[in-house]
Order: sequence, then structure tokens, then C-alpha cells
Amino acid sequence: MNALELKIPPPLVALCLAILMWLTARPTGSLAVPGGLRLGVALALVGVGLGISVSGVVAFRRARTTVNPIKASSASALVVSGIYRYTRNPMYLGLLIALVAWAVYVSRPLALIFLPVYVLYITRFQIVPEERILGSLFGTAYSAYRARVRRWL
Repeated sequence: MNALELKIPPPLVALCLAILMWLTARPTGSLAVPGGLRLGVALALVGVGLGISVSGVVAFRRARTTVNPIKASSASALVVSGIYRYTRNPMYLGLLIALVAWAVYVSRPLALIFLPVYVLYITRFQIVPEERILGSLFGTAYSAYRARVRRWL
């Protein structure tokens, strides 16, 4: 299982799951939610997710550290300010919210199955390996940060 750690970029994971949500939702029944309402809620959620993700990227850029999720060992700074005061993984959280938006838009109950799949996959194959690396790079500072701030929310 370690062969999958830090191998697939999280945006690609989210995209693949979004495609699966759409493909598996097509043959199933739709919820009777008006299109305008679905679109409005989905766009609002995408805006929130995008805002959270972008704020994470901006904080990394300001700290001049890598935003490449495959190269966690290249981190040059421990970012604990801004959005990172509330979540240790805002970029992954933003992608999750975008997937929720997509589930709302496709409006098929079967699409919701892929949300926990995303959380479980990203936690196991992206976040946990990153935490090991950051612990080795930043030691007690990272341990203290982990104790203060939740992984997702």
C-alpha cells in the first residue's frame, strides 16, 4: 500500500472521483431539486472551496515553501498562520468542498458515496505520509501544531 503514498496529485484524485460521480450518477434517479437552486448552491460551495484552497496556496507562496503535494520533503517552512490556524490541510479541504458542490450539482444520491472515498484516500495516501515527513523536518514545532489544529476542520 505504501506504493500509492504521495504518488497521485490530490487534484487528479478529486477529478477522477468527480468523473466517477457523474458516470455512476447518470443511470440512477435524480433528486427533485430545481436546476437553479442546484446551480446556485453548487456555485456557492465551489466559491468557498476555491477560497479555502487558494488561501492555502497563498500562505505557502508567502512562506516560500513548496505547494507540490508529491514533494512534501521539499518543504522549507512550517506554515501555521492564516487559514492554517483552522485546518492543517486547506487545499485538500477545498477540493472536498468542490466535490460536495459537484454532488449537489449532479443531484444524485449515489454521488455522495465518493465523498468519504476522497477523505479516506487523501488521508491515508497523502496526509499521513506528509505528516510523517513534516514531523521529521520540523520536529516539536510540528507536533505542537498538530496538537493545536485539526487535520480537516
